[in-house]
Amino acid sequence: MTGTATQSRPAEDAGRGSLIGWGAARRRAKVAQDAEFTAFVESASTRLRRGAFLMCRDWHFAQDLTQQTFAKMYSVWPRIRTGTNLEAYSRKVLMNLVFDLSKRRSASEVVLAELPDHADRADGTPELRLALVEVLAQLSVEDQAVLVLRHAEDHSIDTVAMILNVSVSVVKMRNARALTRLRAMLGDDFRVTD
Repeated sequence: MTGTATQSRPAEDAGRGSLIGWGAARRRAKVAQDAEFTAFVESASTRLRRGAFLMCRDWHFAQDLTQQTFAKMYSVWPRIRTGTNLEAYSRKVLMNLVFDLSKRRSASEVVLAELPDHADRADGTPELRLALVEVLAQLSVEDQAVLVLRHAEDHSIDTVAMILNVSVSVVKMRNARALTRLRAMLGDDFRVTD
């Protein structure tokens, strides 16, 4: 009886060996996917955080929105990592989070934040940047999204339409109306160009 038991164990071990090898291959694939995701996060985090700040005017909250964006993307990473424009997908997730937030927040709530000591960009004066951030906050969330994506992040009208899931004509209309309102609110002291 012991002879048969020892003969069947190598066959069982051989079967488990293929499963153990399968588990190791799966772990290596997971490590590779995590490395790809980490590289994407490192390359996109500054851009997303800057866009989130322009939408909510609070650096800490912008960081939270950026982290929520990455968390949502990580949960579906195996599906989106190939064949998807990750930059556009991340912007769309971020904008959806901002839109959801604006629906939940009180219309009378105003977030005040201090701007960082250093400027991220060399163009424009500090007074213009401060004025634009203040005036941008007075626009609707949808108009803010169009202006931030179109002018602050310098995307084409087609790309903005794709990110916001609206038509090109809606983006053009919102952009024109929002720029007109910006010009009216800023007055003659500042010049906003198309």
